[in-house]
Amino acid sequence: MLFRKLLLVVFQQLIDTIQNVYLQAIRDAFSSFALPVILTGAIFLIIANPPTGINWAPIIAWENAVKPIMAQILIPFNLTFGVMALMVAFGTAYSLASRWDLDESMTGLTAMLAFLISCFPATDITKISFGEVLNYLGGQGLFIAIIFGIITPIVVRFFNKRGLVIKMPEQVPPYVVRSFIALIPMFTMIILAWGTEWIVWSRYQITLPQLVIQIFQPLVVASNSYPAAIAETILMMLLWSLGIHGMNVVSSIAYPFWMSQLAANAEAAASGAELTGIITEPFFHVFTHLGGSGLTWPLVIMFMFSASVQLKTIGRASLVPSVFNINEPVIFGAPIVLNPILMIPFMLAPIAAVTINYIAFATNIVAKPLLQLPFTVPVFLSGFISSSGDWKAIVLQLVNIVVAGIIYYPFFKMYEKQLINSEQEGVVANE
Repeated sequence: MLFRKLLLVVFQQLIDTIQNVYLQAIRDAFSSFALPVILTGAIFLIIANPPTGINWAPIIAWENAVKPIMAQILIPFNLTFGVMALMVAFGTAYSLASRWDLDESMTGLTAMLAFLISCFPATDITKISFGEVLNYLGGQGLFIAIIFGIITPIVVRFFNKRGLVIKMPEQVPPYVVRSFIALIPMFTMIILAWGTEWIVWSRYQITLPQLVIQIFQPLVVASNSYPAAIAETILMMLLWSLGIHGMNVVSSIAYPFWMSQLAANAEAAASGAELTGIITEPFFHVFTHLGGSGLTWPLVIMFMFSASVQLKTIGRASLVPSVFNINEPVIFGAPIVLNPILMIPFMLAPIAAVTINYIAFATNIVAKPLLQLPFTVPVFLSGFISSSGDWKAIVLQLVNIVVAGIIYYPFFKMYEKQLINSEQEGVVANE
């Protein structure tokens, strides 16, 4: 019994550590470091691929104008999306270093260098063109980038805690001291990356990111499926219903898969090939969680016109945040958390949206998501932009909101009746 309790404590501490440190660092890397790069590149991708679904003379003229210079226009896109994994390696290490009071810049730079080395074949690199490696510095190298982003701060902290660094006299300028303190951990990580890459290349004649892609290929394919989307949605909503930020937990694990599919879509669009990625980051943030996790947009509207004073107050206070897809006021104000009535539609509405979305994208009724946007971009505008100008994406978002409203309504009325009775009893008790 004691051993069992000890195992439970250790397991819980492990889960808390992963959830509070490593997964948050990965999420920070994407949102703070990779996202600005992706958004910048996306602008050039849009310029090179105008929304021709809109049969409008200026759009057709735009398409004809960019065709001869498409390769030149796509250079910034290729060199922003193409180094996304480098940004993630740097950002993950930077975030962990910040939490552990390490030198953020040097730690991030070390992780980025180690990852870069792992992407090149262990051969004469003067005979390797940069274009051959570029794909693995982007979406296809995300898993290795994350691994180096986590390992590097651990190694740096190990050396710093034990004083295994080159120390300089006090008279030496601080920027020189930083360089020498980082020297041994950096050398260690570069040797580790170089040695690992050499072993993998000697044995399999492929680079480390290529090896990981082969190993994880079944998971990547599975992550682009309807069952995967449903499972991720159910887990998100269950966690939210318990007061845990479900999107943060699930996305921290699934984000590399979502971004791999999105990067593949962007590359396909740039080359004129068919887009295959369905379960991407915009699939959830743009088309499923409208108004916030749980697709609570219609619920906010219902609350605003509720006969319950409590719900009306919450609805009015939640309107502006919901416009920008922030719905914590609803989740914790209604509340939805641990609410046996509202938890049911809170789960069912996103499941319905995932089903509708998957059918719409898989059958090519709506253009597949191509661009990642900040989650705060309002509904309808977000759908139009992320699908590269497909007006049917706006209709898809509207359909999801209407369906969610139908699902929420009977449960809303049930909960409203319960609150009205409580409010009336409170008035009578005070008289």
